[in-house]
Amino acid sequence: MKRYHGVSPLEQKRSMPAWLAKPSFVIGLLIVLVVILMALFPQFIAPYDPIATDVTVSNQAPSAAHWFGTDFYGRDIFSRVIWGTRIDLLIGVLGVVIPFLVGGMIGLLAGYYGGFLDSLLMRITDIMMAFPFTILVITIMAILGQGLINLFIALWLVGWMSYAKLVRSEVLVLKDSEFIQAARVAGFSDARILFRHLLPNVISSAVVFAASDVVMCMLTGASMSFLGLGVSPPTPEWGSILNEGRNFITFAWWPTLFPGLFLAVSGVGFSLLGDGLTDFLRTKGR
Repeated sequence: MKRYHGVSPLEQKRSMPAWLAKPSFVIGLLIVLVVILMALFPQFIAPYDPIATDVTVSNQAPSAAHWFGTDFYGRDIFSRVIWGTRIDLLIGVLGVVIPFLVGGMIGLLAGYYGGFLDSLLMRITDIMMAFPFTILVITIMAILGQGLINLFIALWLVGWMSYAKLVRSEVLVLKDSEFIQAARVAGFSDARILFRHLLPNVISSAVVFAASDVVMCMLTGASMSFLGLGVSPPTPEWGSILNEGRNFITFAWWPTLFPGLFLAVSGVGFSLLGDGLTDFLRTKGR
């Protein structure tokens, strides 16, 4: 019989961190890390100024000089896509962080205290969630006007509801559990019960949802720019690059292909990351 000197392959697999044992999660994490690096250091990756125009190279196909080709104004598409990563990732992250904090707090308080406030907040949430997310954002943007700040405001006004519903449902399940009742008997304050006992046990599902919600915010931001309601040109942003290139798609396909491809791959990365977090937290909680 063959003997293993040291740790056997089976033991190595068992000792491997849970997140490394899931290839899809590792792929998603790598994609997200690449997107973050592009957003943090575009000046070291992009070979050209993203807003510099040169009509002598207008609508050139991909080549050694311009990997992703050029647009109607002679701007390098690769450089614009790389620099656009910063804005799209900013939209995705900031579009989630504020609703995560606000909605999570509302859901925590509403689920714990219940009563009239809970009923009022949940009825408002139910009415708002009856409308599609993107339609609400478009409506708010149409009222507020074009611009990145107004886009953030629209995402914040609409995005908190999902987190409130999610956290509230988790709180309703746990607030009458034995460890919470023991904390009340011990004389702990509501603040301690909420933030030391309930919050750590209900926040995991909201964190998983937030990872996937980044994709929704990025897609919504790109959609608003495509419709002319988001980031103002010539600022490089994937949706605005798509919008500028659609008028020339019959003979110049590259201004629409590459930003759309980056948007799709980034969405896949965050989705895989969210799925991996779901499995990891579910396994950890057993």
